[in-house]
Amino acid sequence: MFDTLSGRLSDVFVRLRGKGRLTDADVDEALRDVRIALLEADVNIAVVKSLLARVRERAVDTEVTKSLTPGQQVIKIVSEELIVTLGEEAVPLARPAAPPLVILVAGLQGSGKTTTAAKLAKHLKSSGRRPLLVAADLQRPAAIDQLETLGGQIDVDVYVDRRATAPRLVKAALKHARQEGLNVVIVDTAGRMQIDDELMKELAAVRKAADPDETLLVLDAMTGQEAVNVASGFLERTPLTGLVLTKLDGDARGGAAISAREVTGCPIKFVGLGEGLDEIDVFYPDRMASRILGMGDMLTLIEKAEASFDEEEAERAAAKLRDASFDLEDFLQQFQQIKKMGPLQQLVGMLPGAGEALGDVQIDDRQLGRVEAIIRSMTLHERRNPKIIRGSRRRRIAAGSGTRPQDVNAVLKQFSEAQKMMKALAGGKSPIPGLAIPGVGRRRKR
Repeated sequence: MFDTLSGRLSDVFVRLRGKGRLTDADVDEALRDVRIALLEADVNIAVVKSLLARVRERAVDTEVTKSLTPGQQVIKIVSEELIVTLGEEAVPLARPAAPPLVILVAGLQGSGKTTTAAKLAKHLKSSGRRPLLVAADLQRPAAIDQLETLGGQIDVDVYVDRRATAPRLVKAALKHARQEGLNVVIVDTAGRMQIDDELMKELAAVRKAADPDETLLVLDAMTGQEAVNVASGFLERTPLTGLVLTKLDGDARGGAAISAREVTGCPIKFVGLGEGLDEIDVFYPDRMASRILGMGDMLTLIEKAEASFDEEEAERAAAKLRDASFDLEDFLQQFQQIKKMGPLQQLVGMLPGAGEALGDVQIDDRQLGRVEAIIRSMTLHERRNPKIIRGSRRRRIAAGSGTRPQDVNAVLKQFSEAQKMMKALAGGKSPIPGLAIPGVGRRRKR
C-alpha cells in the first residue's frame, strides 16, 4: 500500500543526504515535497499541516543545521514525528478484572468486519486464550454462515441463535462463555452500507447488553480519507476503544493509516495484511513509520520467522547448509516454512532499504508456486539427486507440474548455482555473484 509514498519520500531523503549543510531553503524544499507526497497518499490535510509544522520547527534548529550529517538528522526528525502521528506506541487490549474479555467488533459492510472477528479469535487463541465468537449480525444471514465457516477453520466455537434479538443473544453467549471457561468473547455486530440511526441504535443496545471491555471499529484502509470520515461518524454516536485497519496489503494510497489516529484520537490496535486468517498484526507505530519511510521492519520479520519455523528443523537445515549437502527436498521443506510467513513481496518490504535497492523488481508468488510444483513433481530420489534428471525425466516433471521443460531446466540451473555458492561459503571462499532467485523478475508497476 505504501510503495508509491515510500518511493517519493526516499527520493526526498536521497537529496537531503547528499547535502553537506542545510539552509532554511533546503528544508522548505524538502518539506514541500514531503507535503505533496503525503497529500497524494490521501493523508488528511490537517494531519499533514500538523506533522510538517512539528518537523520544520525541529529541522531548522541550530543543532541540526550545523550537524555533520544534517540530512540524516532531518530524516530522523521526520521518522520521530511520524511515529507521534501514528500513536507513539502499541496499545494492548484491555485486561478485565475477571474473565471473559469482551470485544465488540463494529464496522460497515465490506470493511472486513466478520473476517476480522475470526482473525482476532485466531490471534488470541495462538497466545493461549480460549475465545468464543458470537454471530450477532442478525440482519445478514450470510454473515452468520460466514462466521460459522471461519470458526470451523480455526477450531473456535461460534455462538448462534437466529431467532433471538441481538442483545438477548449476546447475554446468552456471555453466560455460555462463563460456564465453559472461555476467557474471550468476540461479538460480530451488524453492519450497514452507511452509518444510520438504525445501525447505531442496535449497536447501542448490544453494547449495553455486552458491557464490552473493547469496542473496535474495523476500517477499510483502501477507502482512504473516507475511512477516517467513517470513524469520526461512529465516534459521534458511540464510544470506541480502538481501530482495526484492514486491507493494508492493497494498492490504495494508505492515507487512512497515517490520518486515523490523529483525527479520531483512537489508537490503531490491529492491522489486517491479507485475506488469510493469520494475516493480522498488532499495530506498532514505530514499525509502521519505518516501513512507510522505506527503512524496513526487521522486528516484525523476525517475529514472523519465529512463529513459522520449527527450531529443530531450522538447525538441521543450517547444518546441511554448512556442509553443502542441502538438496531439493530440504529446499521444499524450507519453502513451506517461508510460505507460512506471508507473501514474499510483503516480507521483502520488511528488509531495510529493500525498496530502494530493488527498484521495480517484483516477486511474483505465482511464479514461486510453479517452482514448488516442479519440485513436487519430482520423485524423492530425484530431489536428492537432481543430477540424474535428464530428457525423459525432465519432460515427465514438466508435464506433472503444468510447466515446460525449459522451466524445469531453469530451476535445476538456479539450484545448482545455489549449491556452488553454499560450497564456496562452507569453504571460506567468496560466493558466486549474480545468483538468480526463482520467481523474481523486472516488470513495470501499474
